[in-house]
Parts: sequence; structure tokens; C-alpha cells
Amino acid sequence: MDPKLRAAFNIDFTSGKYDALLRCINETEKWPADFRISETPIFLTREFTNDVVRTADEIVDLTRTPQFAKHAASAVPKALEVPNESRHPNFFVVDFAICAEDDRLVPRLIELQAFPSLFGFQLLLLGCIRKAYPAIPRNWTSSFGGIKDEAYLDLLRRTILAESDPENVVLLEVEPEKQKTRVDFAATQTLLGVRPVCVTKIKKRGRQLFYDRDGHEVRIERIYNRVIFDELIRRPDLNLPFRFQDDLDVKWVGHPNWYFRISKHSLPFLKTEHTCPAFFADDFPAFAEATAGRPAAEKIDNYVLKPLYSFAGHGVDMEPTHEKIAALQNPHEWILQRKIDYAPFVPTVDGQKSKAEIRMMFVWPETDSDPTLVNNLVRMSQGKMMGVDFNIDKTWVGASIALHAGDS
Repeated sequence: MDPKLRAAFNIDFTSGKYDALLRCINETEKWPADFRISETPIFLTREFTNDVVRTADEIVDLTRTPQFAKHAASAVPKALEVPNESRHPNFFVVDFAICAEDDRLVPRLIELQAFPSLFGFQLLLLGCIRKAYPAIPRNWTSSFGGIKDEAYLDLLRRTILAESDPENVVLLEVEPEKQKTRVDFAATQTLLGVRPVCVTKIKKRGRQLFYDRDGHEVRIERIYNRVIFDELIRRPDLNLPFRFQDDLDVKWVGHPNWYFRISKHSLPFLKTEHTCPAFFADDFPAFAEATAGRPAAEKIDNYVLKPLYSFAGHGVDMEPTHEKIAALQNPHEWILQRKIDYAPFVPTVDGQKSKAEIRMMFVWPETDSDPTLVNNLVRMSQGKMMGVDFNIDKTWVGASIALHAGDS
């Protein structure tokens, strides 16, 4: 990363400035951040910025081919398919591990999703970092392609609101006030006027949906969908007044089918210099060869076992075995992905080094011919994995953002 700005930040860092960052994040909106915020952003060189942007664009382009459409045709479980699928996803996020190769840092694809990320919170985070750490040059930004804040907000408006009034658009979630990402919901409401609404609070009449807004029943024209089916399935206690599979007179932003089509299901298809081998469990060479009585060419110890449709790391097995794969009821709903070694590259004031992954965040308004890369999200770790359980009592870990030198 950029060594000069990193050294300057570390010398200038104080716990008081970090406390100011947390106060800004946790007191600006009606809900605080319920996840750890890292003490620092990461500072990208122009070389790495160009590399990760080019790589993200390449991954997105691969998902727009006829070959990918054929691969993704079977991605949506039949029982979960939602009518009126959009022509393209409205959101696209691509996650890269930052790894070492020879004497340089390179991005390696971890996962991708056609699902919204923290588009509201990341703008809040950027503003709070600038306030808490004023020594960071103002031309260092988290956005790409020269996009300024107002242009970023305009893209979000055109994607989420389109021609609808904010009151006719809802951010749909399961008990949004209890979600760890609720600070993003609050930031989105501040920026766009779109309120978070629980799936259980919706009313259905015919093909139309309604919600209560300040004592008045308001029709829903567009749903900014933040509901993940995996959570719905794990919550049989929820009494839903409608089914996602109903033919509804609403516009999904983004449409739930894309959550499945562009997901871990895509990883076996994607093959570039920045991807790692990935297989459906029943296509894994060691599994196929073992069942045929031949020696395995791939060692399972070098792979991670992941369920296709879980989120937030649920169900990931870092130590898969042949016995575990053989015991899977639906092996085609699991993938094995080659393990990725994250590079410890962020020096901390404690003499340790943190690892990081970067999420490249695209939005795609309905009327645009192409998606636009707008922002990024960073997660930092000093543990075996990025999750909270692997970073207990550690510092300079958690949610952050990557900055790079933009126009002065």
C-alpha cells in the first residue's frame, strides 16, 4: 500500500482521534454501528487501485456473457424463484482478498453477490474518517472514476427510487431494528428518505403491497430488498402477510433471483488470473476420482467448503474431509474453493500487521446500459479468518474503507 501516507497516519494516530471517529459513526444516525470499526482506513497505491478496478470490471464482464447466463440458469432454487425478474441486477459487489505475490500485493477473488451492500454507511464512514483524521489529504477518496458525493447519491437515487417518491419505496428487511447493519438502513433513510420496514409489517391487497407511514397507509411501488432467503428460512416464527413468490405489482430493487444467479454459485464458472479454483462439491476432482477408485489429483486440505446460499460466513468449513463431502445431502449446493492466504500488510501502532479484504461496489440503474463502480468496503483482520470470532480482543481490525489519490 502507500507507505508514506501509512507512516504519516500511524505517527499522527491517537486513541482520542479513534474515539472521535466512533462518536461520529455512532451518534450521527438514529442507530449505531453494531460491528467493530477499524482504527484505520487502508491507503491504496495508484498501481493497486488500477489493478483491483480492472479485475473487478473483468469479473463483472464475465457475468454478462451468454455462457454465464447458461451456467446461472439453474442457480435459483425452484421453490424460491420470484416472478418478474429484471433484465439485469441493480447491485453488484465483488470481494477480493489482498494477497502477496512475489514483491507486490494483488487482489484474489473470494466471493461476489448481486445484492446491496452498505452503500449508505460507507458514505457516512468516509465523512467521519475525514472529520476524525483531518491530516488525511482531502483528495484521497473511496470512490472511483472521479465520482463525487452528489454524483454518487444521484446514482443511488436513480437505482433505488427511479421515478417513485421516497414514501412509495421501502427498504425491506427482517426486523431491521435488530440487524447488525441497521446503521446502513438509517444512513439510507437520511440520504434518500427510504424507510426500513419489517417484512411482517407489510399489508397485501390483491397484487398490491402497503405499509403504515406516520399513521397513513401508503402503497409500495418499489422494494429496496435487503432480505436474505437464508434468514427467512431460519425464521419459521415469522408470520409473513405475502409471499415473495406471489405475482406482485411492485418493482424489486434488486430482484431476489439475482441473489442466487450471481453468488458463490458463480465461482466454478469464473476463471481469470485473479481467481482461485472452485468446484461444486460433487464435481471436485478428489471426490469424483475417489468414487471411481482413482488417486485424487487435488488435495482436499487445500480447500474451504462453503454452502452456496448462506451469508455472513454461516456454514463455512475450513477443514473439509472426504467423509464430510460424502455425508452432504445435496453436494451440488456446496462448493469447494482453494484456500487463499491473506497478506499481513497494514503495520499497526502496536507492531502487528493486519490483513484486509476489499469489496468493490457497483450500482446499475434500470435505464443504464452498464453498471457503475462507485465505492468500496474493507474488512480487516489479524485472525485466521475475517469474522469477529477470529479477532476477539484485537485492534486495527473490523470494518473500514480503502482510500486512493483522486483528483486534487
